[in-house]
Amino acid sequence: MMGQMKADQRRKLILNLVILALLILAPAVIYATFLMKILCFALFAVAFNLLLGFTGLLSFGHAAFLAAGGYTTGYLLSSHTGLTTEMGIIAGTAAATVLGLLFAVVAIRRQGIYFAMITLALAQLVYFVFVQAPFTGGEDGLHGVPRGHLFGIIDLENNVTMYYFVLAVFLGGYLLVQRIVNSPYGQVLKAIKQNEPRAISLGYNVDRYKVIAFVISAGLAGLAGSLKTVVFQLASLNDAHWHMSGEVILMTLLGGTGTLLGPVVGATFVVNLEYQLSQGPLGDWVDPILGAIFVLAVIAFRSGIVGEIQNFMKKNLS
Repeated sequence: MMGQMKADQRRKLILNLVILALLILAPAVIYATFLMKILCFALFAVAFNLLLGFTGLLSFGHAAFLAAGGYTTGYLLSSHTGLTTEMGIIAGTAAATVLGLLFAVVAIRRQGIYFAMITLALAQLVYFVFVQAPFTGGEDGLHGVPRGHLFGIIDLENNVTMYYFVLAVFLGGYLLVQRIVNSPYGQVLKAIKQNEPRAISLGYNVDRYKVIAFVISAGLAGLAGSLKTVVFQLASLNDAHWHMSGEVILMTLLGGTGTLLGPVVGATFVVNLEYQLSQGPLGDWVDPILGAIFVLAVIAFRSGIVGEIQNFMKKNLS
């Protein structure tokens, strides 16, 4: 048994090192801006998966946190020329975290479809605020957000330099979620997902654990939104729309809920698919095609891409 566990850990370490090497070398063969888009959405999906995959909470309002981070960072960097890029990103992450706490206080005592509908309703309220608020630019959004200098020294206008910064932030967020999931706190979250009444009977304050998970997830989603705004120098209403909440659900389910690598794979697949479809004659059919893939994934691949691969390896390699 111990030998099997060590072998599994060794395989995971080798896989992680290979993926890291590919990410480091990727800008040499793939357009850096496209890679950054994938990383931003991958971080968004990883944040959402902490809530859905490991806590069992389905939120239909995560676009609000993505947009809150993006708009806050965009407004501060555009309005305060002396503000460094990392401070703008930190401020955007903090704004999304506070918004996540407000959402959690209202919604966390509800379960199932009621929880999902409350988060959707709250997100629509936030969307209305972003439409009306003068600092967001309304339907035009915020354009020309400066990338600035990291720590006041490193010029982020260079796409390759910006890519490695985004990669470092993504890896930090990913490792944070990995640490949370494998910690005693993460084990309690998994217990809540599997059998909440039993977790309550064991003496755990379930609502408190879920609030913390929701806030962390919201903060990481805001971090993804802040990065996205800096990368594209744009914050728009598309990030706040309920379609974005549906898209991150698709990414997570397609890659595999409850797996660490699944949301990354799902985000990569969806972003690539959207790009390829938009370049061809099926550009107007992106949403129906994504919807069909969503239905197919739910019916035929319930464990997602990574989950199905893991199941196959357990059956054939154990």
